[in-house]
Amino acid sequence: AMDGALAGLGSDTGGSIRQPASFCGLVGLKPSYGHISRYGVMAMGSSLDQIGPFAKTVTDAEIIFNSIKGTDIKDSTTIKEDTYVLKTNKKKIGIPRHFLSGDGINKDIMKNFEESLEKFRKLGYEIVDVELPNIAYSLPVYYVIMPAEVSSNLSRFDGVRFGLHKDGKDGIEDYFESRGAGFGKEVRRRVLLGTYVLSSGYYDAYYNRANALRKVITDDFLHAFEKVDIILTPTTPAPAFKIGEKISDPVAMYLEDIFTVTANLTGMPAISIPSGYSEVSGKKLPLGLQMTATHGNENILFDIGKEFLGEK
Repeated sequence: AMDGALAGLGSDTGGSIRQPASFCGLVGLKPSYGHISRYGVMAMGSSLDQIGPFAKTVTDAEIIFNSIKGTDIKDSTTIKEDTYVLKTNKKKIGIPRHFLSGDGINKDIMKNFEESLEKFRKLGYEIVDVELPNIAYSLPVYYVIMPAEVSSNLSRFDGVRFGLHKDGKDGIEDYFESRGAGFGKEVRRRVLLGTYVLSSGYYDAYYNRANALRKVITDDFLHAFEKVDIILTPTTPAPAFKIGEKISDPVAMYLEDIFTVTANLTGMPAISIPSGYSEVSGKKLPLGLQMTATHGNENILFDIGKEFLGEK
């Protein structure tokens, strides 16, 4: 879809711009929460969703971002330009080593990551180990909050007021038929999970607890950004998988989001940039690096990304 195009737009709730960008050798940006209007976009997770560009270069992504950012009277979550303090690039990159030592990360991904670190060193960057004590909880926190918000946002699609309508034998059967036919299997799974965690008796045990931990994770990142300009990880734990390969194993599919969900939970900007290839069955599959900056500091991501890719 990007062939010959300058850029395209996507909606990122947990990595759905950065992950496909990484898999396709593109640049993908998730901006700070509120920097770009979401007016007209069907909501999935209202506290997580962000609009951002896919592009062939960091420069193109920056051009698109600067063109579409800003406040919008039709989206009350948009923020003013001066909401956050802009930092300057001090050439310090933070690495959460403790989070990159698990068995679930592909060997080619880690080899490429180490080669990328060496490239940054040659560009004059200092590599600093940072502690993010609660980052391991990001995925479970995300998969409580996101389905809860999906459940709430999609409740309006009931086949009564608008959208698909299927006839049943009575009013409640109309509702069951419409929602069963109108949503795919994965959407129904998320609605059911979300309804469960928001239900009486479970709201405090799951949803409230996840929100409290979300704040703790955000504070961990803010503390790390007192020392470094960006936090660097691979974008994904493995190269692109085949279409349908993980459709029967939703947990395996959810684990693909392990590096990307933190930016959505914290509201911080993150960008995926191409970093190399992995040879799989005779094919060269693209790999990506994810850079995360503190709130409002997309400028740092653009600056470092352009330098890494030789656009400066």
